[in-house]
Amino acid sequence: MEKFGFIMHPLDAKRDIARKYPFVKFLPESWVEWGLEHKGPMLISHITGVKSATGAEAEGWFVGCPLTPKQMLSLPVDFVYKKIIDAGKIAVDLGAKIIGLGAFTSVVGDGGVTIANSLDCAVTTGNSFTVATAIEGAIKAAEMMDIKPSEAIVTVVGAGGSIGRTCAEIMSRQAAELILVDKNAERVEEVAADIRKLTTATISTTTDVRSGVEKADIVIAVSSAVHAIIEPSFIKCGAVVCDVARPRDVSVRVAQERDDVLVIEGGVVAVPGDVNFNFSFGFPPKTAYACMSETMMLALDGRYENFTLGRDLTVGQIDEIKQIGDKHGFRLAGFRSFERAVSEEQIERIRANAKKRNRSCQLSADS
Repeated sequence: MEKFGFIMHPLDAKRDIARKYPFVKFLPESWVEWGLEHKGPMLISHITGVKSATGAEAEGWFVGCPLTPKQMLSLPVDFVYKKIIDAGKIAVDLGAKIIGLGAFTSVVGDGGVTIANSLDCAVTTGNSFTVATAIEGAIKAAEMMDIKPSEAIVTVVGAGGSIGRTCAEIMSRQAAELILVDKNAERVEEVAADIRKLTTATISTTTDVRSGVEKADIVIAVSSAVHAIIEPSFIKCGAVVCDVARPRDVSVRVAQERDDVLVIEGGVVAVPGDVNFNFSFGFPPKTAYACMSETMMLALDGRYENFTLGRDLTVGQIDEIKQIGDKHGFRLAGFRSFERAVSEEQIERIRANAKKRNRSCQLSADS
């Protein structure tokens, strides 16, 4: 039996903690944050029933790190490291041989390197499979929105970074046109020059997010911006936006104001076997985040190594983790948007709204 651990944390101080302690919803948020700051990590659940298509089996544990994203980004990094490391030690003591870093625990500081150096087990951020499923999901979502990727204009926001460069290179395999956006003009032009050697797609660059996004049929957002940089007015009617960035690149106002665009944050992954997480994180049964899935598939494969760490990511890693996932029976089972699963019915409504709006625009232009 292979063994793994996964560190998670509350995304919202009051909402998430109130699931276990209902009285919290009546308290000021500052009080709840103070309580989290002074609370130690805890075991959340025992994960059973993970079984590979190869017959390998695994069990694992969710361990909670009691800090919100806001706290992780504002508190001293050494304090945050200690909280995460202490959470990891709980999983190690239970027998975990590899630990996955969930949500902002993989963003803090050096992207998991310090955490890995402080634990007696392998560590992965899950970013390789997160990017793999995000791209797969964006392409599948585009097709569901009647967009042909081979004819599409694809924009990568944050293309000057390691993850953005990797996404751009992968998308250049099939996009008709690629727009690379980054605040560093020199760096993004270097990325464009390298990718032009690999593809026949038309490639352009810009430092302006609005102009880069407004033409795109598909947007992959992976910048390191502290605040949202993609606003509702930036996005083309009927477009698909895949926001892989943490903190989010896409403003929450997009979900409120644009019912004609599809925003996803990556894929919902079906986990092989009769898996029971013994904890609800808002997904359909037997499905998980891609970062969780990377941890599980590496355990099933006996790959107890620091597979994805730090800020660098390569196309080779993406291709390899996809092969490992296929081998063990992990597959894309849907999409998520703003931390919730997205149904096919919701996508159909968005597609219908986009068609209706495009027809109205065409009629106005003709009249």
